[in-house]
Amino acid sequence: MSDLILYTNPMSRGRIARWALEEVGAGYEVRVMNYADTMKGGEYLAINPMGKVPAIVHKGKVVTECAAICAYLGDAFPDAGLAPAPADRADYYRWLFFAAGPVEAAVTNQAAGFVPSDEQGRMFGYGSYDRAIDVLERAVSQHDYVAGDAFTMADVYVGSQVLWGTQFGTIPQRDAFAAYAGRLSSRAAYRLASELDDALMETNQMA
Repeated sequence: MSDLILYTNPMSRGRIARWALEEVGAGYEVRVMNYADTMKGGEYLAINPMGKVPAIVHKGKVVTECAAICAYLGDAFPDAGLAPAPADRADYYRWLFFAAGPVEAAVTNQAAGFVPSDEQGRMFGYGSYDRAIDVLERAVSQHDYVAGDAFTMADVYVGSQVLWGTQFGTIPQRDAFAAYAGRLSSRAAYRLASELDDALMETNQMA
């Protein structure tokens, strides 16, 4: 058994964790979980009581939540150089968790048709969808990558939000998003991770 296991489904946010794993170049075992059964089974609920993917188990330690998985892998595999030095992590942490918090909430609420009133907006971490998207646009347009001139694990998570959001219409098409997405989608690790998950989707559909 591998000391690094990815629990995933190719039609899920597990694709983010797969990309992160390919970026660090670690060997890992894949266990595909199905929404209707194994994802809600007792064995997997012991790993992630939320009954959702992805999750990783590394040397017996469980990590869930995509942003946490990205940050963890950046630290666990320092030779990959995907986590800045501790003194240089302000933007890294800022935008990684901005995407995991305000952007995620704003995008999902917007997609669900929930638009908070001005008064409600003061209760929500993102204020309004338009404000969150405008801030995200500025973040990805300041440098080639969200934490500076070098690609980091923050780009795996923030970039996944931008790539998926612009593809499926939950994030608007803007020049800054297109340029950022283009830089990320050309990465060898991103292409390989996508190919692996696309092939897994085909296998599952044929089964």
